[in-house]
Amino acid sequence: MLIDSHCHLNYKGIVERQGDVLAAARERGVRGFLNISTRRSEWDDIVATAEREPDVWASVGIHPHEADQHEDLGAEALLAATEHPKVIAIGETGLDYYYEHSDREVQKDLFRVHIDVSRQTGLPLIIHTRDAEDDTLEILREEMGKGAFPALIHCFTASQEFGEAVLDLGLSISLSGIVTFKNAKDLQETARIVPDDRILVETDSPFLAPVPHRGKTCEPAFVADTLQFVADLRGVTADELATTTGRNFAALFSKANA
Repeated sequence: MLIDSHCHLNYKGIVERQGDVLAAARERGVRGFLNISTRRSEWDDIVATAEREPDVWASVGIHPHEADQHEDLGAEALLAATEHPKVIAIGETGLDYYYEHSDREVQKDLFRVHIDVSRQTGLPLIIHTRDAEDDTLEILREEMGKGAFPALIHCFTASQEFGEAVLDLGLSISLSGIVTFKNAKDLQETARIVPDDRILVETDSPFLAPVPHRGKTCEPAFVADTLQFVADLRGVTADELATTTGRNFAALFSKANA
């Protein structure tokens, strides 16, 4: 069962033709979509999409780029939002030091708020990390020491060493279209060694269209191309990897099964 485990269906480039985009993905065999939020103002629309579409689920969270605008967001707001039956995940959240759009300490504090909500609810944490491997790993290790929580690194582009470290902590890894890029040789090596029970695939649409769609607005349908590429890397068929990643999605995002 092929799932796009991370897409932004309410972002510009997708939302204007959302129905057609979903239909095109379904035509290519995509059977589920996790629609991701990045700021508080999006939550209602993202949940409304999930209410309208039976194969779409929602997350609630604050992207690290938006942390400065949500410095006072407490756990209560997130906890209340998770009560909706179609909200199956927390995030995306994490640390991004590449663009420096938000203060690093504010990012860290908000990341920990999300972790606390994940721990309280049992809903998986969707983690964004860029140019922040050391701090991300330090926070994950500290917080895991307070009590385990389910989580994955989405759109994985970090080092193999970081990948091994987060796998040791029990996290999963999701691969986007970046893995298909010619200059992604290190990432391709990591994609070969992620354990069968920890691997997922995603588009992060409308961003990061995979080969052969480079330069286009990325759509959930393109997750099939990423899946095929990763299947070839791992020496399995696309159907086998779709079954594996679909099973992993169901196990990690268990609220979706309800």
